[in-house]
Amino acid sequence: MQVTGINADRRWSASMPAAYEQYLVPVVFRPFAEDLSARAAALRPGRVLELAAGTGVLTSTLLSAAPWAEVTATDLNEAMVAFGSARVPGAVWRQADAQRLPFPDQSFDLVVCQFGVMFFPDRIGAFTEVRRVLAPGGRFLFSTWGPLRTHTFEAALQAGLERAFPVDPPRFFAAVPHGYSDPAVVAADLGAAGFAVEDEQELTLQGRASSTADLATGYLTGTPLRMAVEERGGGPAVRATVIEEMTVRLGPGPVTAPMTAYVFRAATVRT
Repeated sequence: MQVTGINADRRWSASMPAAYEQYLVPVVFRPFAEDLSARAAALRPGRVLELAAGTGVLTSTLLSAAPWAEVTATDLNEAMVAFGSARVPGAVWRQADAQRLPFPDQSFDLVVCQFGVMFFPDRIGAFTEVRRVLAPGGRFLFSTWGPLRTHTFEAALQAGLERAFPVDPPRFFAAVPHGYSDPAVVAADLGAAGFAVEDEQELTLQGRASSTADLATGYLTGTPLRMAVEERGGGPAVRATVIEEMTVRLGPGPVTAPMTAYVFRAATVRT
């Protein structure tokens, strides 16, 4: 079973955002959100559109870093929009497909997206939509994960899944979150959509988790991996195996480990 693109995003059930927020956001996503929001604020945008906002970790840091900006946060998944709008009410929240944005041309000064572009089935189409809604002089600022091996937590998770499922282990993380990890491919897609890369940086930050068991719980219950495990008949024994393998590799916790991403800033090409 493969979970990719928009279909993967739609499989986020109503119970998953809470687990995602509790176990994964503070460890995996907040360090990068703080960095990305500082980059966004330095551009001094007035109107900001966020794509794939999830539970709102970047949304909240954006509002703090750029309190003058009007922030519109969107996500494809209604469960995420409901959770995020309650958690970060300072933004305007809308359910939206990045490939068919419900906004007029030239509506925003900045479009941001943290670890969401990997989920777009038609990335060039989505980037073209971003270009359409950007005002002249606007920027597109986003991040993607590096290869799976450069994310210590998720490499350990994958090892645990391969131990739990020696035949046909779930490969969601390798295929989707870490499946858009070649900067040359990203730059080519941006070029095809009418963008020029102004800046590209490899960024490695430290994640700090209170326990390996909490990390495993977050990944197994708060991401689309949950369905992949359930479809293979996984249960408590799988969770125990994954925790055991991750503990062998990371320790029981507290644990600190590096995570690598790429950050892109793109501008529209004048025609």
